[in-house]
Formats: sequence, structure tokens, C-alpha cells
Amino acid sequence: MRVLYFHQHFTTPRGASGTRSYEFARALAARGHEVVMVCGATSGTVTGLPPPADGADGAEGKIRRGFVDGFEVVALPAPYSNRDSLPRRALGFAKFALRAAALALREPCDLVFATSTPLTAVVPGALAKIFRRKPFVFEARDLWPELPRALGMRNPFWLGAMSLLEWTGCRAADGLVGLSPGIVAGLRRRAPATTPAALIPNGCDLDLFKPLPVPAESVTGGNGGNGSSGERAENAPFTAGFTGAHGIANGLDAVLDAAAVLMRRGERRVRFLFVGDGNRKDALVARAIRERLDNCEFRPPVPKTELAALTASLGCGLMTLRNVPAFYNGTSPNKFFDYIAAGVPVLNNYPGWLAGIVRESGCGVVVPPDNPEAFADALTALAASPDNNAAMRRAARALAERSFARQKLAAEFCDFLEARAAGKVAPE
Repeated sequence: MRVLYFHQHFTTPRGASGTRSYEFARALAARGHEVVMVCGATSGTVTGLPPPADGADGAEGKIRRGFVDGFEVVALPAPYSNRDSLPRRALGFAKFALRAAALALREPCDLVFATSTPLTAVVPGALAKIFRRKPFVFEARDLWPELPRALGMRNPFWLGAMSLLEWTGCRAADGLVGLSPGIVAGLRRRAPATTPAALIPNGCDLDLFKPLPVPAESVTGGNGGNGSSGERAENAPFTAGFTGAHGIANGLDAVLDAAAVLMRRGERRVRFLFVGDGNRKDALVARAIRERLDNCEFRPPVPKTELAALTASLGCGLMTLRNVPAFYNGTSPNKFFDYIAAGVPVLNNYPGWLAGIVRESGCGVVVPPDNPEAFADALTALAASPDNNAAMRRAARALAERSFARQKLAAEFCDFLEARAAGKVAPE
């Protein structure tokens, strides 16, 4: 079959964003399906296509298309950055949706798949379903409008628009995919009872993200957890890393709160490394400077191919979000799966399904939200317990291989789309 796949923020591993769509497109192509990936021009992404004449991968201009790693990529001229203001981001979403809709109404296909964010991805999919009678599968990566509302959005226009788009996607779709239990439950509430829905979380790129084979000092200041001597535990730096978006939802002030506690205690073994970008990054950097948090370092995003080695060198990976109940079961963060694939212990600071996984698997530590003292205590204990840290590393990689291998999840995704194209009930 020929799949028309809409993802505004698509990137190959040479970019600095999630590669779920890249891996799923490759899996479909490996099964003999034709895939046309329709994307925009998001900051930090790399489409794999030759850049336009001005050298920028995604500047305003003409539509570009070509083959990348076994499938076709169509890059629409719709620039976007997560540093943009809300109105500017909304304009970028709308621009992509309109251009994608025009393509959805004329591009040959047997099935249309659209993934959010943004929710405007619903537009081309729903139009292809309504006007061309093409099977449509909608994937939600977050709960909308629950999450924006929980984060303080009160504008009735934006909330109403999100609700309408989510409802349209759920009602028009022949199949639904959610990345977490809470997202699937939210989709089921809006969709007809007969619409099949699948839970396919983000996954682990086991060939790219791998544990370090031997203890090694790295650019991050050492992993602090592969050694076995008390002397190493006492003196070696221990780097707690966060690799992802620096936005309001990520709650990174909680990490700076813990950093401040450790500074007051005179604890110098634990260092913090922030890798990524977002509309809160400048404020976080300014706070760290203002409060003289010398144990914090901020770096720009790096391609996935570079991020893998950096992640494996961490003492632990930080899985933080703001303490918002809608987040507890309604998110599936890429960074968590990168951490466990690299065999890195996870420190999680909010309740929910991921916290349960961390506890049950023994791959890390869960601390209560909004408690910087407990956060700091957990980091100190991790830095001082190399044997325990090593056990968590083994548990993390085992969990990745057992439950979240990208190959396994990609196969489930392909099965689901093939069943929807064939009009089957549900592949359960």
C-alpha cells in the first residue's frame, strides 16, 4: 500500500529531535509499502533532503521532495521553532496544515496517517477521509487540550480550537494510536466505541543507544557509576543529565532547586548537564548564573547520533515534568527511552505510569514532586553507591530490550496500519 504520512516535526537521526516517524517509515518500507513522509521545517530537524539554494534546511520557498533511506520525503516550506511565541507557533502550525491539506487532496495513497503534535495534523488526514474516502489513522502524542489547560492556558479560543481538532481527529479516524495509557484513554473517550485504538509508546533505539562497555571518563565529567571502589565513589564526579526540550512543561526549575540544595550542602561530586533548547532555556541559564549554581552546565541540542554516546556517559538521566496530574499518565517522553536504552539509571520526579515502570524494573529512583531535598538526597545516594548504580544500569538496558525495542513497536505499528487499510476490526 501507499501511505501518506504527515508529521510536521519529522527528522532523521542526523537531527536533534525524536526519530519515531523515521523508524516507523523505514519499517513500513521494509515490508514493501510505499511511504510519502510530509513534513515542515522545524528548527533542530534534518529531513535528509539536500538543502535549498540558501543553505537552510527548511527556509521559505518551494516544496522539496526526494527519497531518504527507502521512503519519500516531501518538505513543505513552513518554518517553526519551539522558541517562537504562541501566536507565531500557531501560525506555523496553520501554514503547514493548509499546505499539507492541499497535498492530501491530490497525492495518490491508500491510507493516510497523521501524528500530533501539532494537532493541526488532523486537518490533512480528515480531509483525505471526508473527500477521498481514504482510511485515516490518527496518532496523539499528548493529551489535548488537557495539558495546555493544566499548564495554565485560559484563552477560550485556543482551548476551543484544540478541542475541536482533537474531536475531529478521533471521530474521523478509522484507527487511533496513543503513546501512553492516559492518551489512549483520552482518545477512547472522544472516539466512537467501535474505533480501534492501540497503545504504541515511544521506543528504544537499541542499535544507536548502547551502554558503555567499560568505565570511562567522558565529556560530561565521568559516569561515576561504573566503578566499584569506595574511593572512586567518594571522589569521582557524577553527572545527572537532562536531554530534551527546555519548556514550561518540563519543570526544570525543580532540577535547579536540587542543584541549589547540593551547593548549600557543599556537595561537589554531583554535576548537572542540560542538553537541548526551548522557550524556558534562557530563563534557566539566567537563574543558574544569578544564583551561582556552578554545578550546572547548559549545552545546545546535538544530533541523535552524538547524543547516544553522551547519554551513555551520564551517571543518571533526569526524567522531570511539572507536577501536573494530566502528565502522570498522559506523556511518553523520548528521553526516558533513550536513557534506558543507553543503560543509564533514571531519576523520576513525578507520579504516573513511568514512575511505576521505574520502580517495578529497578532501573532508577522515584522521588516525590516539589521536594528539592529528596531530589538532592537521591542524587547524593546514586553518586555514593556504585554497586547499586551498576545494578540499575543493567536493569535499565534489560527493560529496554524486553519491553520497548523500537523494532518490536514498529512491527506493531505496521500491523495496525495494515489492518486499518484492509478494514479489519482490531489486531488484538
